[in-house]
Amino acid sequence: MQGKRLERVNQLIKEEISAVLQRQVKDPRLGFVTVTEVDTTADLKLSRVYVSVLGPEEQWAKSFKALESARGFVWNWLRKHLDLRVTPQLAFRPDRSMEHAAHIQSLLAGLRPDDAPAGSDE
Repeated sequence: MQGKRLERVNQLIKEEISAVLQRQVKDPRLGFVTVTEVDTTADLKLSRVYVSVLGPEEQWAKSFKALESARGFVWNWLRKHLDLRVTPQLAFRPDRSMEHAAHIQSLLAGLRPDDAPAGSDE
């Protein structure tokens, strides 16, 4: 039963952080940030928040500085709006899985012969 509760807490934290980042945080360094996953420890002391940033490497760096700067504000928002006995500390982590998937897709697309007709054995 603990697993299902933890999954619900992770989903709730993910939704709330997404909303806060979208509507409340007004830092111009914060680019197009998407919360992809939240992983909370079983004792609810720490939540690792995985985020993806759209843009080049310098945009990632700026966005993570903005996230670190806003961490206290976001934590305080969660503390006030979630009905949890303990509000977990937040640790923002980069999630580069989408970037990695796009790279793999482009590599696979490069392996396909474009000029070979379908069904030929060349």
